[in-house]
Amino acid sequence: MRFLVAAIGRLKSGPERELAERFRKRAADAGRQIGIREVEVIEIRESRASDRDRRMLEESIALANVIPDNAVVVALDERGHSLDSAAIAGQLRTWRDAGRADVMFVIGGADGLAAEVKQKATLTLAFGTATWPHQLARIMLLEQLYRVVTILSGHPYHRA
Repeated sequence: MRFLVAAIGRLKSGPERELAERFRKRAADAGRQIGIREVEVIEIRESRASDRDRRMLEESIALANVIPDNAVVVALDERGHSLDSAAIAGQLRTWRDAGRADVMFVIGGADGLAAEVKQKATLTLAFGTATWPHQLARIMLLEQLYRVVTILSGHPYHRA
């Protein structure tokens, strides 16, 4: 199974990029022993359109173009389900055990995700009811993927 994170926007060099890469690498390294063959981040350029709807449309098309065929799609959205780490791990275990090859996590830009992208999602996930900058949402997601891998492998990182 591969974990793919498609995110609108690019993290600039600095602490945010370093932290995101640290959790991505940890998840990838620890995931190998439980059947996670890759953790990849795909950065998609933000739309420069002046109209909000046009920006969301352009970004949703770009996101749709990187979703592999038959991938499980998980959309990050503030109105999604707030699951604890163990529940996320359980869901990913179910998909892994069912032989799903790819889980694609999608993070919208400043305007969020277009309805068409959310409709493709098998799961819509929220990190609480607060609105988070998409850069922080990416870091939080990568940390959760690392945490999920440690839960599934029995590593003591996650202490419930």
